[in-house]
Amino acid sequence: MANEDISKLKIDKSEAIARPRKRRKLLRLAIAAFLIIVLGVLFLAGVFAPAVQVEVATVSQVYPSQAFTLLYASGYVVAQRKAAVASKITSRLVSLSVEEGDRVKKGQVIARLEGEDVKAARDQAAANLNVARSNLDQARAELTDSKLLFDRDKELSGKGYIARAEFDDAEARYKKAVAGFAAAESSIKASAAALKNADVQLEYTLIRAPFDAVVLTKDADVGDIVTPLGAAANAKASVVTIADMNSLQVEVDVSESNIENVRKGQPCEIELDALPETRFPGVVHMVVPTADRSKATVLVKVKFDYLDSRILPEMSARVAFLQRETTPEERKPRTAVGRSSVITRNGKTTVFLIKDNRAIETPVKLGAEIGDMREVIEGLKAGDKVAVRPLDKLRNGVKIKVAEK
Repeated sequence: MANEDISKLKIDKSEAIARPRKRRKLLRLAIAAFLIIVLGVLFLAGVFAPAVQVEVATVSQVYPSQAFTLLYASGYVVAQRKAAVASKITSRLVSLSVEEGDRVKKGQVIARLEGEDVKAARDQAAANLNVARSNLDQARAELTDSKLLFDRDKELSGKGYIARAEFDDAEARYKKAVAGFAAAESSIKASAAALKNADVQLEYTLIRAPFDAVVLTKDADVGDIVTPLGAAANAKASVVTIADMNSLQVEVDVSESNIENVRKGQPCEIELDALPETRFPGVVHMVVPTADRSKATVLVKVKFDYLDSRILPEMSARVAFLQRETTPEERKPRTAVGRSSVITRNGKTTVFLIKDNRAIETPVKLGAEIGDMREVIEGLKAGDKVAVRPLDKLRNGVKIKVAEK
């Protein structure tokens, strides 16, 4: 009996083994269902969809004046008063008192040339003038003495108190004194002219600024031989190049076919490559009355309404010729996007902002029309990339590929 009871105490393992297997099967089914759901969500989000090829545009800052611009032309900032300052004599440069960027006044000494020989010649001319003045004083005294003698002998001769020959000697002496005095006066003029010439030659050793200007380049150094012609080996024709910064204008080439749209006094806007964030108001100063046959263009000079210290000669410039003058409000830049980038869905105005190779549907608030663009008040900033086409194939978050141009 005891053995039979013990045999009945065996554990049934089949049910215990079946439970873990059932649990593992349910876990696998749950994981599979979760993966299916995740894959479905990713598919609906376009993760597995092929990238849509789109054309992209950049949100930019524009000016309202673009809406009434007749034409554009490119050119450079040019100083209308510019000079390569040189010497009128050939000599060695011994002093240069300016550098690039220095402002100089009219008559200011820019440089000095070696001039010991010229100074010596000037001293000699001054000494000669002093000698001539002494000779003049001597001739004046001789003239006074001879005139007194002549007048006295003339009176005595009339009364018969002296011989005629003695009177003739007095008269000849007087005439000789008159001639000597005249010669002394001429010698004074000649000596004074020689001294003035020497002063001029000495002045040529000083190189002065011909007008108020800014030094653009330094063309010679101390020790260089400076000559007016510059033909000699290692000789320099100019010492510095200067420009009047108040005479800066923009010179542009306008096609002959468009020159009828340009007139003197026409309002313009000037944009410099070096200062892209600023537009300078200007006016057509001159339409040069000749054409360039090789380029089929006419030179137009545009004057700035006001000059900025950042504007420098030879800067690249782009000029917009306007139909009318701009108002102060129209001179302010505005953020704008092309019309073709804007769509309306569910009553909302949106664009597809390109970010991390995806198209993000972004609501925007638009303002006035500026040519073929619309002002953006809210939602975008200058520099953002937006999709242009095909907008009908895009949805929020879809992967995109930028079309190559």
